[in-house]
Amino acid sequence: MFELQGIDHVALAVRDVERSAQWYIDILGFARQHEGMWNGIPVFVGKDDAAVALFPVRDHEKASSAKAAAAGSTSHSRDVARILHFALRADRKNFLAAQEELKRRGIRFDFQDHEVSHSIYFRDPDNHKIEITTYEL
Repeated sequence: MFELQGIDHVALAVRDVERSAQWYIDILGFARQHEGMWNGIPVFVGKDDAAVALFPVRDHEKASSAKAAAAGSTSHSRDVARILHFALRADRKNFLAAQEELKRRGIRFDFQDHEVSHSIYFRDPDNHKIEITTYEL
């Protein structure tokens, strides 16, 4: 068997790569990584052990999403593999600071008590669900 160190990055399809990169930089304090690589696609942004790879939504993905939305399809009516959310871990101090920063920026979030952890959930400009969680209760 082998051991993994953790998740390297989450890859997301976004409508505007530059807008999304700037959002992750501004809101989560990420920085650009691997600049100048791969002709600029994907754009990597991250901090410490957390990173996101931002890819442009391809035309056929846009068309498929639009058709699915128009047909009223949901994850219950189709076998669709998709990301539900991704979670970033913080200590208690930074968990509370994140809530204050999101409030200051007018970004709505939901708080959940999971008994072993507390989490907040919010969405990026492309509606990807992000969780910040702390195990320091």
